[in-house]
Amino acid sequence: MTQFYEEIIWQEDGTPCPYPDALEFMRQQVEAIHLQQAPQRIWLTEHPPLYTAGTSAKPEDLINPHNYPTFEAGRGGQWTYHGPGQRIAYVMLDLTRPHGPLPARDVRAFVQMLERWLIMSLQSLNVDAFTREGRIGVWCLDARNGLETKIAALGIRVTRWVSWHGISLNVSPALSDFEGIIPCGIRNYGVTSLHRFNPSLTMSDADAALLKNWTALFGPVTRQS
Repeated sequence: MTQFYEEIIWQEDGTPCPYPDALEFMRQQVEAIHLQQAPQRIWLTEHPPLYTAGTSAKPEDLINPHNYPTFEAGRGGQWTYHGPGQRIAYVMLDLTRPHGPLPARDVRAFVQMLERWLIMSLQSLNVDAFTREGRIGVWCLDARNGLETKIAALGIRVTRWVSWHGISLNVSPALSDFEGIIPCGIRNYGVTSLHRFNPSLTMSDADAALLKNWTALFGPVTRQS
């Protein structure tokens, strides 16, 4: 194996990517990573408004009053909303090898490290976040009402020990669009965003926090120009 394929490419998109294109790109990358024909990749992007169904999604949890497109994602989890103002980070890693403190071939530890990455990134943006037993995602006390609300979601898939899909962080999405689903099947809690804590925060601020804390946890990356 060459040093080239040891590196992790960090890619940040400036424009929304159609969801089918994202799925196809990830499929190609995952296959190439498995075959040691491409480097690993962290891909930060956005999508137009849409809903995706994970492998545990229930039809009754989709309301969709605006008739946004829906897609079978193939990842774990239930229904998720994606749209402008939400930063998606697709994480395509070769899990047969360790990454910093992440041991090889440990999916549970991988999920926990992604949660830790999000929590550290939110702390860098002055938002105290946490996880809750039995609840998927990363949570915080909403800046407006003080209630526990979700600010970031996780949904991954692992194919031949290569990960894909990843995390979503609410920077400034239209929170009303989350009312078109029961997010992750959890009915008693709302959804919030970074803008509720600090309206001046930008996508670039979120990207910088994600990059800083990824390297702190997992090690260096190569930024794609």
